[in-house]
Amino acid sequence: MTSRNEELVALAMEEIEKAGAVVKSDPHLPSFHLMPPVGLLNDPNGFIQWNGVYHVFFQWMPFKTEHGAKFWGHYTSTDLVNWTLRSPALAPGDWFDKNGCYSGSAVAHDDKMVLFYTGNVKDEGGNRESYQCMAESSDGITFDKKGVVLELPEGYTPHFRDPKVWKHEDKWFMVIGAQNSEEEGRVVLFESLDLTRWEYKGDVTASRHQKLGEFGYMWECPDLFELDGSDVLLFSPQGIEAEGYSYQNVYQTGYLSGELDYETGILNHDTFRELDRGFEFYAPQTTEDEKGRRLLIGWMGVPEQGEAHQPTRKHHWLHTLTIPRELRYRGGKLIQKPVAELDDMRQNEVVKKATLSNEKMEWKEGNTTVYELLVKVKDVEGSFSITFRNNAAIVFDSVEKLLTLKRRRFVDGSEESRSCHIESVSELRFYVDSSSIEVFINGGEEVFTSRYFPAEEDDSLVFKSNGKADIEAVKWDISNHIKV
Repeated sequence: MTSRNEELVALAMEEIEKAGAVVKSDPHLPSFHLMPPVGLLNDPNGFIQWNGVYHVFFQWMPFKTEHGAKFWGHYTSTDLVNWTLRSPALAPGDWFDKNGCYSGSAVAHDDKMVLFYTGNVKDEGGNRESYQCMAESSDGITFDKKGVVLELPEGYTPHFRDPKVWKHEDKWFMVIGAQNSEEEGRVVLFESLDLTRWEYKGDVTASRHQKLGEFGYMWECPDLFELDGSDVLLFSPQGIEAEGYSYQNVYQTGYLSGELDYETGILNHDTFRELDRGFEFYAPQTTEDEKGRRLLIGWMGVPEQGEAHQPTRKHHWLHTLTIPRELRYRGGKLIQKPVAELDDMRQNEVVKKATLSNEKMEWKEGNTTVYELLVKVKDVEGSFSITFRNNAAIVFDSVEKLLTLKRRRFVDGSEESRSCHIESVSELRFYVDSSSIEVFINGGEEVFTSRYFPAEEDDSLVFKSNGKADIEAVKWDISNHIKV
């Protein structure tokens, strides 16, 4: 690490020390979601299990709750439940990344962990340059930058970033999110024998594809993997217009599934599906762990969507990551389930059975603000809702076949919502933290991920039916599992 990198890391650690008390005084501080120790967090990076330890890196601006020249923050865990903050893995201290160590991935090679990331560079006029860079570590804690391994090819703008690397048979492959010279979104493929010399293969797929039409001006954070007999391409397109209940956020995240031809580099795929139906979900990244599971973690945020109005900013921090999820591919659709290890967080089980008929019921026993809630829905005639701390609610309308998440806006407290069509609801699983809710419907058939900021003194949980609802609910407390 150069002296400039060391200086930046020292300044970041000083910022953690200086602002620590203010950050920890926030009633919205999460108990089991990864967050920045200070400043702003966004995309998860370099998600990997290496030598038995899970590593999650993240885009990090330690000096303010705004975007800027990003570091790679770093958490580790042996069980996906208890996490420890490590020193920053990367700092923007070299000519090829002086304006930010942008998103990327990690692989294991020759007994080392190897990171790939985008070096962001801007000149005095604000003109951008983009470099794909590499760093190595022998211990998983300290990293040695190896510099640029891939420069911008012809035909693309400098919006060319977020390398995801994997091995297929005897070759390495890399996908990059891109914008071409006509300002259309792309995912670009490269291959290599040694991780340092990369050959351009072409676009995996792109906006104006026959299955997509005009589909955005920039595609970020691609991730391509094989799962249950299908190749799946995750990415986050920008510039998609809202369409019914779909594409309601400023920017989207979703996937294509099909078959990748490794010779041509082209993915033969179906149509785009959104991965999450909530307000805040973007830039997810996956890894395959030592158990052979395909695991995912996402950013619980969306660029340029409500960031300036989130109340945690006055406590000098902004955004969290999602809980880790296991992916399966069934019936042409990605299914997301909380990883099994999260069951170990459960404490103080409380059970509630009720048949509601045009009535409201507050569950006062064991009221807390941080918990897991599992609701078995046996029968709904009309509509059924659950309201959390008078700030967010999930509503299922059995007549309209519509599931809706409502919450109070960060800006003015008015109501806003996200919805999806669903034939029936048999199970709702909630992970409720101090300032977030993740909802898994019917074993992960649909997922809603969102932040919310209720009043500190309000710990209410209210069930309501307009019509009839027969339910069985189990609630577990969750304690703090993040060590900063």
